[in-house]
Parts: sequence; structure tokens; C-alpha cells
Amino acid sequence: MKYGYTLIYVEDVMNTLEFYEKAFGFERGMVYEENGVVDYAELKTGEVAIGFASLDLGEMNLKGKYQKITREGNPVGLELVFVDEDVAKATTHAVKNGAELIAEPSEKEWGQTVSYVRAIEGTLIEICSPMEQ
Repeated sequence: MKYGYTLIYVEDVMNTLEFYEKAFGFERGMVYEENGVVDYAELKTGEVAIGFASLDLGEMNLKGKYQKITREGNPVGLELVFVDEDVAKATTHAVKNGAELIAEPSEKEWGQTVSYVRAIEGTLIEICSPMEQ
């Protein structure tokens, strides 16, 4: 078995895709459009893509048996982690492009710099420096 991709069900697939492109610099992958509506799109992020699917597709697949991600309340207990050499610069860029700052960059006791932002659809995102192997 291998990890395939991450899928986030969102209100507006194209708006969310464009936000991730601008805020984090990822390249657009596949975009699936039917009858003028984009129900699915992907970002190229390395080995594993991040996919965004419409709430209608989520309803079709899961029949209401999931909790929608929103910007209200506390973030869901799950995060995407993006690694960057310059955490402060990446965090500032993300916030300037619509992300909500959750925690300023700080150095952890294990030597990694970490910040947290929230994406426009509500996903919690950690921006961190690479870990030494």
C-alpha cells in the first residue's frame, strides 16, 4: 500500500485552488469540470497531490457522513504540513494572500522553526523548516 493523495471537500473548488497557488506557490494539476462546474482539482506538491472536491461530490461519496471544514471555531484536529527554508517569509506570504495567522514562527526545542496558518476553507496548515536527518 502507498499514500495516494489528500482530498479536502470545499465550498468553492476553484477559489480554494487559486488560494493555494497564490499563498503557497504550488502548481495546478488536474482540473475536472462538468457542465461549467469544477467539482475536482489538484495541486502538484511533490510525490503526493492535494485534491479539492466540491461539497456536492462529498455528499455523493459520503452521504453526509463527514463534518465539513469551515473557518468558524477552532481548526479541525488535522493539518497539512508545508516545508520551507524560510518559514517567516513563507508565513508572511501566505497571510498576505488570504491565510489567517494562527501562530507566528517560533523555534521548537528540537531546532525546527514552525508557524501555523489557516487556509481560506478552514484547513490548518503548518509551515516548517526542514528537519535535519
